[in-house]
Amino acid sequence: MLEILKSLRWQDIPDILIVWFLIYRVLLIIRGTRAAQMLAGIAVIIITYFGAKEFELLTLYWLLNTFLSSIFLIIIIVFQRDIRRALTQVGQTPFTRSYEDMVQSLEEIVGAASYLSRKRIGALMILERETGLKDYIESGHNVDARVSRELLVSLFLHESPLHDGGVVIRQGRILTAGCVLPLTKNPYISKRLGTRHRAAIGLSEETDAVILVVSEETGHISLVQHGAITTDLDEKTVKNRLRAIFVPQEYQTNLWKSWLNRT
Repeated sequence: MLEILKSLRWQDIPDILIVWFLIYRVLLIIRGTRAAQMLAGIAVIIITYFGAKEFELLTLYWLLNTFLSSIFLIIIIVFQRDIRRALTQVGQTPFTRSYEDMVQSLEEIVGAASYLSRKRIGALMILERETGLKDYIESGHNVDARVSRELLVSLFLHESPLHDGGVVIRQGRILTAGCVLPLTKNPYISKRLGTRHRAAIGLSEETDAVILVVSEETGHISLVQHGAITTDLDEKTVKNRLRAIFVPQEYQTNLWKSWLNRT
């Protein structure tokens, strides 16, 4: 161990950190997607390849060797969508990244919650953050559409077969609807809170997701995060809370200045 430390150059430290950061970003990008499962499958094939070589399984080794010789081309073809998305994200920095889409998505979400609140239509909207929600996404029905208040409202209308479950939103897109969520086991939760609120609290106890709940009985909008619930919020408060969570302060300041300049 000491020999390894002595052999380290100062360049090795940033080198390791850069590689670690790149791997971390790749894992974040593919987390919760089909790409993660495909990578796991490729890993199994590579392990099998070395096993076949070690135990001299010549036919299997030849077959896998032929397959792996074109692995880079295969990866580009299979993961072209994910590679394109990854390159787009790599090209964005905290100084150049535009949050206009995020702000617009939040406007649509808050607008839908406000409408549903006035009509006293129950709703459960889950905004994904760092923690992947793959297990819950798979319990629902695929939607994969851009966020819009009209679509959100239609999903929670009583005529919709998906109105009882939760809607998962990731990066401005509605992924699934009708998702089944875990109910909180906290015995100190108010008895007045219904199933939607308990499901929202239960999910927030297990993940860092932000959940908006619209009560069917009262029409009140609640915001749930980290196991805590804030009830009876107005539209302006909900909008400000979501912006504080999802939009950096620097961008909000620039947005406010640009609005003042236009007026």
